[in-house]
Amino acid sequence: MNLPATALIADDEPLLREELADLLHAAWPALRVVALARNGREAVELFEQHRPEVCFLDVQMPGMSGIEAARHIGRRAHLVFVTAFEQYAVQAFAQGVLDYLVKPVEPARLAEAVARVQERLGAAAPVRHDEALLRELAQRLARERVPTTLRWVRAQTGTLVRLIPVDRIDYLRSDHKYTLVAWRQDDGSPADALVSLPLKELLAQLDAEQFVQIHRSTVVNLERVSHVVRGANETADVHLKGRSETLRSSRNFNYIFRQM
Repeated sequence: MNLPATALIADDEPLLREELADLLHAAWPALRVVALARNGREAVELFEQHRPEVCFLDVQMPGMSGIEAARHIGRRAHLVFVTAFEQYAVQAFAQGVLDYLVKPVEPARLAEAVARVQERLGAAAPVRHDEALLRELAQRLARERVPTTLRWVRAQTGTLVRLIPVDRIDYLRSDHKYTLVAWRQDDGSPADALVSLPLKELLAQLDAEQFVQIHRSTVVNLERVSHVVRGANETADVHLKGRSETLRSSRNFNYIFRQM
């Protein structure tokens, strides 16, 4: 089924808006994305202008959230929520009342959501909407402090944007104004990618209990450390699980491994 339809995408991350639009083009060629919104308030405004049949709304956006935007849109469009935080999907969306996608969006999971929306459009089924649940989610978002640490890192090569889950990163190394990200692919094999952010900026957004600086140019994921060999001049060689290379820890950061 490839029904023609119109859609709105709302996400405060420009690259993620474009990435989802590209994925939707592949999964649903007849779908026309008529509006891209940067936040919930803009999503509501653009919805009123274009009246798309489907809205893909990021849950966490500055100002008005995707949940609050959905309450304004109501039953006038089919809604699919996009979230980086699995707990919202598990505890609310997975009840089957609301459609959801978890970032980074996987093509297979997107195809499932698209199929369900197309089925409802084809059957002219009423929009699924649970005002009580949306109100509960909006209240929960308002009172909970959502973690600000990164869940994935975006690495761009030409027109290709790769979303690297943070828990797959082995280490990061400064490369002038860029950062080399050493990570694991789906099959566990090592891979490298360049990110157009300096190491200092990336480190500030990572979980400080998991990612630690061991050299002025190197940050390591402690969960990926196999063992540490102390060297001369109070340095140390850090060995990683499944990688042949070792990382050098300078004397200024050796205190991290004193308990290991």
